[in-house]
Amino acid sequence: MMNTKRAAQRGIAMPIMLIMLAVMLVSSIYLLRSSTSTTITTANLAYDSALSKSADLGIHTAFAWLSTVAKSQLNADVAASGYVSTLNPIHTVSTPAFWNGSVTIDDPAKENRIEYVIHRMCTFAGAYNSTVPPNSCTVTAAKAKVKAATMVGDSLSSDAPAYQGKPELHYVITSRIFGPRGGNVVNQAVVMMGP
Repeated sequence: MMNTKRAAQRGIAMPIMLIMLAVMLVSSIYLLRSSTSTTITTANLAYDSALSKSADLGIHTAFAWLSTVAKSQLNADVAASGYVSTLNPIHTVSTPAFWNGSVTIDDPAKENRIEYVIHRMCTFAGAYNSTVPPNSCTVTAAKAKVKAATMVGDSLSSDAPAYQGKPELHYVITSRIFGPRGGNVVNQAVVMMGP
């Protein structure tokens, strides 16, 4: 009688347990892959942030030079300092010609090479207000004592602004870095200074 009871039993618990184990194994593999990709993404974001901070060294170096140089020297290119007195509006940071005249410096803390260039936002070299050839520069009214109303005899045309004092010229400082792991970062800053 005992043999007949054992023969009649069917083992359903074993296949259910094997299915549950297979589902848990697939879930754990998915979680492992998900956490690994999150870790890689976080590491890449931290790496890009570190590169961006290193690229800022180029902007700070360029600004330090720009703020100490005599304004009369800014009418012509200064190749040794990465200064270009014109900016072609069709060039972008991905255009190789944009980087003509750039300077490369080393970041001693991170052993990276940083490239920067300073562009004066003018179409021609020379004085910002020259008439032959007519130089078109991006300028902003000086902040102190800006004239709000027009005086008798002032031009009312939109292309003839009246500045009280000298306007501030715009300079674009662009810095880029190529990281050793293939990452690259480009940072820009706009500086406004009087001529």
